[in-house]
Amino acid sequence: MSDIYFSEIELPQPEGFSAGGKSNSEISELSKQGYQLLKENRIDASKEAFSKILKIEENNNYALVGLGDCARKQSKFAEAIDNYSKCLLFHPGNNYALFGLADCYKALGRYEKAIEIWEQYLVHDDRNITVLTRVADAYRKTHDFKKSKELYRRVLDMESDNAYALIGLGHLHYDFKEYKDALFYWTQMLEQHADEADIRVLTSIGNCHRKLRTFDKGVDYFKRALEIDPKNFYALFGLADCYRGMNQQFRSIEYWNRILEIDPKNKVILTRAGDAYRNTGDYKTATEYYNKAMDIDFDIYAALGLALICKGEGKYDEAVERLRKLINGDPKNFRLYIDLADCFVRMGQKEKGVDVLRSFLKQGVKSQAISEMLAKLEKEK
Repeated sequence: MSDIYFSEIELPQPEGFSAGGKSNSEISELSKQGYQLLKENRIDASKEAFSKILKIEENNNYALVGLGDCARKQSKFAEAIDNYSKCLLFHPGNNYALFGLADCYKALGRYEKAIEIWEQYLVHDDRNITVLTRVADAYRKTHDFKKSKELYRRVLDMESDNAYALIGLGHLHYDFKEYKDALFYWTQMLEQHADEADIRVLTSIGNCHRKLRTFDKGVDYFKRALEIDPKNFYALFGLADCYRGMNQQFRSIEYWNRILEIDPKNKVILTRAGDAYRNTGDYKTATEYYNKAMDIDFDIYAALGLALICKGEGKYDEAVERLRKLINGDPKNFRLYIDLADCFVRMGQKEKGVDVLRSFLKQGVKSQAISEMLAKLEKEK
């Protein structure tokens, strides 16, 4: 699913020369040579061939598009844009220059500009699947759900198993939190292209199951992804998180640690692993992981984990002190208030717990969990 360069598309005959003319023949030969060198990734040699054409015919469309393609392949987008724009100045409507120019703007994140240019291309060729999927992708990036879906559907009407459209529709629905629809398109993609199972599709399907909380199904797809790449971060993370969601912390530990073997300074994963060890009752190891995370930089979840270990060990005074400090830094985090109130309840100071919960609600922030706990404590008075 790599990008398509114009070397893969037949270019029109150069303008201004009669068929069979010496200059025409030389330009055609240099153009073929330039694109062959571009295919072989011999960029400097390819540029040289296209530059020779400009010495024969100034502003030649072959050469300007070719130089644009060379620059684009090197991610020199400003240089590529100059060449494509110059071509369009002398050869208005040149599809190859329009295609390349739009791709440059897409690569620069200027999706509105890319759409504008691709729309010009589609005036001349409204059934070009490659362009239609690119425009649909750009509309997706600008969060235009309706237009993006319409174009992807047009592609599928022409080619029902088009991988780009199926993947794009999956991403489109995922971006809008329509996980069941995303799952439908990505699963269809996997079924229709079983021989070329893409690890990104497998992890995307797994992530849908994570969002839908069908963790057991997600496990299968993340495991398939790991068969392709045993060190893939997204597959390892997804698998660990699925086991966490299934409350199988002892299994999630294996995959958090596999990530840490590759990236030992990952603060988020150190904290997740600490949570897993804490939930299995291994407070000593959990403390080690939380402290490693805190050594890298302050992390509220690691700090909370250390406070919860104190609470789990019955060190309520220390837990209260830690939780109060965290609340000072994050006064609207409802979970901190719940844990602090719970500490006071365990210490036999229920009234203080009630005051903690009320202090949260006085901020004007709503939390169902806080309200439910407060109602329960007031009822028990």
